[in-house]
Amino acid sequence: MSTSPSLDPEELRQVASSFGVDAAAYDRARPRYPDALIAALADAARDGATGPTPRVLDVGVGTGIVARQLRAAGCDVLGVDVDERMAEAARGDGIDVEVARFEEWDPADRTFDAVTAGQTWHWVDPGAGAARAADVLRPGGALTVFWNAGDPPPELAAAFAEVYRDVLPGSPLAATSTASAETAYRQMVATAADGMRRTGRFAEPRERRDTWERTYTRAEWLALVPTTGVATRLPAAQLEALLAGLGAAIDAAGGSFVQQGFTLSVGAARV
Repeated sequence: MSTSPSLDPEELRQVASSFGVDAAAYDRARPRYPDALIAALADAARDGATGPTPRVLDVGVGTGIVARQLRAAGCDVLGVDVDERMAEAARGDGIDVEVARFEEWDPADRTFDAVTAGQTWHWVDPGAGAARAADVLRPGGALTVFWNAGDPPPELAAAFAEVYRDVLPGSPLAATSTASAETAYRQMVATAADGMRRTGRFAEPRERRDTWERTYTRAEWLALVPTTGVATRLPAAQLEALLAGLGAAIDAAGGSFVQQGFTLSVGAARV
C-alpha cells in the first residue's frame, strides 16, 4: 500500500499531523521493521559512538515503533514528532519525545550517533531535513530513512483499485493500486538521497532492500487501512464504505492474502 503524498506544503502538514487520530490503533496495525535492518542501524551507531550507549534521534517517532526496536537493540533514543497525540503514546512506553516539525526543531547543541526515520521522511522537506540531521550528527554518524511497503496478489490489487475508484475517485490509490508499490517507494528513496547530496555534508548515499512476506487476514488489513494517510481524515461514512468494499474484495479472495513485502532504506554518513 503506497501512501506517497502529492500535496502542497500545508496539506502535507495537515496529513502528517493526522495519524494520531487513533494512536493505539496505529501502533497495533503498523508492521515492524526487519530485525536485520534494525541490527545494522544499531551497529553503525555503536561504531564510533561518543558514549557507551549510542544515541539515536528518530524523526517522526510516532507511537515509537522504530524507537522501541532500536532501544531493544541497545540504543538510547530521542524522538521528534509533529503530533502531540502520537508523542504521548510513545512517552507511555518510556520514550522521550519532543513535539516539533523536524525542519524547525531546536537540537539545543545536542549531538547524536545516528538519525533515523521510518515511514516518515516523505513528510519532511528532503533538503532541509537532511541539513538539520547533519547539524546534529557526529562526524561519521549516519542519517538513514526507510519505508515498509508491499503488494497484495495482482487480482486482489486490481479489486482494491476498483474500490478506491468507486469510493475515492480522486485518491492516489485509485490510480496506483494496480502498479507495483516499489515504483512509488523507489522515488521516495531517490528524493531522500538527492536531499542528502544537496547538503554537501554527507558521503554518497547507499541503498538497501530487505524482503519479507506477511499473511493478512481481512480484519488485519481493515485495521491497517484507517491508519494510512489516505484514510486518516476521511468522513466516517466514506471510510465505512471504503472498508466495506475492501473487505468484500478480501472475502472474495478467500478471507486472507499474502503480501510480498520489502523495506527500502537509504543512508549516508556525515562527513
